[in-house]
Amino acid sequence: MLRESPAFLWDAREAAMKAGSVAQGHGQAEYLGDWVLQAAVERQLEILGEALKNLRSADAETAARIPNVHAIIATRNILVHAYARVDQRRVWEILTDDLPELIPVLEGLLAEVDEAEPSLQDRDASPSA
Repeated sequence: MLRESPAFLWDAREAAMKAGSVAQGHGQAEYLGDWVLQAAVERQLEILGEALKNLRSADAETAARIPNVHAIIATRNILVHAYARVDQRRVWEILTDDLPELIPVLEGLLAEVDEAEPSLQDRDASPSA
């Protein structure tokens, strides 16, 4: 994993968790009738997609370990560039079906960074020749 990858993974995880928290305590009908909830979720999905787009550009190998990474980025592109085509029922499915599966993947990748961190610090602390 490249040095800049953890920041993108962290941003993606945080956005996914925030989007999920917006939906907690709300049913689909309430979500579909509340533009404020929709806007909050859409913003977090935009951040999630942007973070993974940046990860894919910087570290394609790590991005490839994230299931449906291309679809996540495509969703971000629709939210940003084709906002009139956003299907809020599909967004609800992302919230309730896809994000609960994605978050543990992102957390697992971040855990790998935490495990590797001491060796990175040792390498950084060693005197250069």
